[in-house]
Order: sequence, then structure tokens, then C-alpha cells
Amino acid sequence: MTTSDAHLADLSVAELARRTTEKEVSAVEVVEACLDRIAERDPALNAFSVVLSEQARAEAAERDRTLAAGETPGPLHAVPIAIKEEIDVAGCVTTFGGRANTTPVDTDGEVVRRLRAAGAVVIGKTRMPEFGQWPFTESVDGGYTRNPWKPGHTPGGSSGGTAVAVAAGMVPVGIGGDGGGSIRIPSACCGLFGLKPQRGRVTTAPMEHLWWSLGTVGPLTRSVLDSAIVYDVIRGNTATDMFRAPEPATSFAEAARAEPARLRTGWSTRSPIKGLRPDKAHVEAVHATAQLLTDLGHDVVEVNPRYPDATLAFVPQFFAGVRTESDAVEHYDRLEKRTRETYRLGSWVRPGVVRWALRAGEKVGAKANRVFEDVDVLLTPTIAHRPRKVGVLDKGGTVRAAVMAQPMIAYAALWNITGNPAASVPAGIDADGLPLAVQLVGRLNDETTLLSLSAQIEAARPWTMPVLERP
Repeated sequence: MTTSDAHLADLSVAELARRTTEKEVSAVEVVEACLDRIAERDPALNAFSVVLSEQARAEAAERDRTLAAGETPGPLHAVPIAIKEEIDVAGCVTTFGGRANTTPVDTDGEVVRRLRAAGAVVIGKTRMPEFGQWPFTESVDGGYTRNPWKPGHTPGGSSGGTAVAVAAGMVPVGIGGDGGGSIRIPSACCGLFGLKPQRGRVTTAPMEHLWWSLGTVGPLTRSVLDSAIVYDVIRGNTATDMFRAPEPATSFAEAARAEPARLRTGWSTRSPIKGLRPDKAHVEAVHATAQLLTDLGHDVVEVNPRYPDATLAFVPQFFAGVRTESDAVEHYDRLEKRTRETYRLGSWVRPGVVRWALRAGEKVGAKANRVFEDVDVLLTPTIAHRPRKVGVLDKGGTVRAAVMAQPMIAYAALWNITGNPAASVPAGIDADGLPLAVQLVGRLNDETTLLSLSAQIEAARPWTMPVLERP
């Protein structure tokens, strides 16, 4: 199938913006194609919590009118986009994956405002576990969200609804969040590219922060360039942001289109969590990617990162994040039983403890970043174990859920503490029929190197999306 005869919902961000800008296809046609795909595929996968059909049609019609009137189109002109439940969309309830809020918000969050200003059309909101606590997209209110490659398995989380919407061809791009791997983990499970940006790269407004130093916002996409294009729209700060990142040397899209320099790449399959062994398939994916990078002309060596223990920096911020968001909901009694247990277990996390955890995180970051004295990029698995079957959160409380989460966050969460950019890059399909992935971690403030290198890997080892049969 050529690009010219591809289904509109399968086209890239870049190609959709080009076609609609050049009036080869209308914004209304693009949105209708995505709405048709959602109606066809989402009942079996449960990616969306809300589909904004009429609003999206009206927004698309407005995009067509402004283009016909001669206005300059934005870089995301007419691109349908899905938004994770934790991000404000005007007229929608910000549910955080639960049912404790009932009042729609009046205004878009700053990221959504920027997306619309760039021409994107918001088509719906996507499912997540309550408050994004777990790397499995399951909740009492929303049920199971299913992996489009094998619907009996989890798509990961917490941005699992977004990942499924993109991987299943319902939208070309979706926005997620990453407080411990929540962009990278579902990207790995669903065969997408997912970059966690440098801390402070993307505004968190109207919130000052997302779980203090842990949380970031960003896209999940089917290509590296698509991610870069969206990041160029949403990156940058407001006066209220607690964390900030310096401007990159080039735009992200420019970086994604550029050939990387010869890089010193260190690889390691050792887990940052002691005693946790990665699945053989993930070890082999790292080895295969290391060989690919060698063949591409990079200097590739095995390294021992000497990971510091990030527990005392991560856990207080996790509890504080859940407690802060729980305190802000309209109906605390409607929170899930497990969430209320998490709230109680975190009662010891007072403001002074959070400040202590932030200082501890700075020390962890200094130790973890020593690996970059010898290499430019670190290559690891993205997740330790293969994606589990759905129903992971059916039994037990907070402690059991945390234990089940460890293999999913093992390689990812450290880099939320340090703030480094890190990306999950597809690495083929395992014998179990589910995607494989590797993680690339960059120096502080160096997303551009990760984008260039990831795009080079994509060109040398193209990845595919699942083939879904009509129900």
C-alpha cells in the first residue's frame, strides 16, 4: 500500500498536515476517517473514555474555513489528536481515570491550547489507571484497556489508552504523561515511539508540576518525526512552571531529520532494581540494537552504569502526587478503594519530606549521570518482563500493585528522578506476538541526539503497526 492510497487514519502527522494544508483532503474528511476507525475498533480495545464527535467535526469545519479564507495553517493543521484523561480539555471532566470528579472544566490546559493553536483537532480523551499510579491501564470506572496486538494483554500504562488509540490506527498521535515510565512503557507494549522529554521541557500549566520532579507530558506516535513535530508545538514554559529546560540547539523536527554524528553508545541489560532479571527477549533486543548501531558506524560498548538506589527519592513523590490529586477531587469517597489505601499509606509524606526527596533526587541524578562521562547515549531494555494479561489489578491493594509494577518501571523510573530525556524505540516483534522495544537515555537536555539516533534506527529497521481485523 502506498502513502497515496493509505487510509487517512493511518497517515503520519507530517503527511496529514501536508495533505490538508495543500487542500488534497479536507479537515472534515480526516476527522470522519478517524471517527469511523474509533467506532470500528475501540469497542474491542477500550482506548477512549470520551469521544468528542460533534465538537471535533465542528473544529475540523473551522479549520477548513480558516484555510479557505487564506489564513496561514499551523504545523498540525487538521491533525486529529487524543488527550490523556489527566489533562484539561474544555467542556470535559478531568477524571484522572476515576469517577471522583463530575464537573467539566472551563478551559483547556496549556498543552491542549497550544495544540489547537497549531491546528490540531481534539477528538477525545483516553483511559488511564486512576491518577496514573500503575503501569497497567485498568480501573474500576473504565475497565480494561486492551493491547491491539493481542487484546488479552495489557497495553501498559499509565498512558495506555493513548498508546492503543495510536497503535490501533484510530488517531495519528496522542498525548500522554510520564511520571515513572508512563509514556515509554505503553509505547514499548504497543510498538510506538515514545520520548520522555527533559524535565521542564513541556509546560505543566495550569499545574506548577506533575508529581513534583517526576512528571512530564508528551506525545506517543508511530514515527520519530511525528513526535518531534508535536514536541516543537508544545515545548516551552509559562511563568507558573516549577521546572524549566534550556532551549535546544535546533528544533526537534530538524534533529529528527538530521543524520546523527558518530556517537559513543553504552549498552547494559543490568536492572536498576537489584535482583530483577530482564526477559531473555529484551536482552536479545538490546544486543540486536547494539549490533545495528555498530553497523551504522557508532562506537558501541557494554557499560556498567552503577545505578544508584532511587527509592527514597521516588516513593515520597509518588505518595505526595497521589495525595495532592486526591485532595483536589470533588468526591473523595468515589475514589477507588486501592487509591484511598495509597492515600493512607502516604500520610507520612509531609511537605518537609517532599523537599527532602527532591534533594535526594539531585544526588541520585548526579550519580546516575556519571555514565555519560564515557558515553553519549545509554541503551537498555525499556521494560523488564513481557506485557502481562489483562486483569493485573483485579486483586489486592496498593502493595501488591506496586510489586506487580516493578518489572514494568525498573528501567524507566530512575530517569524521571534524574530528569534525563529517555525514549522507547521499537525493536521488532517477539515470538509471543507482542512488540519488543529498547530504551535510549540521553544526557541532560539532549533530546535532539535521541531524536536523531532514533530516526536513524527507524530508517534502518522500520517498524510496523498491528493488523486489526474488522469485528
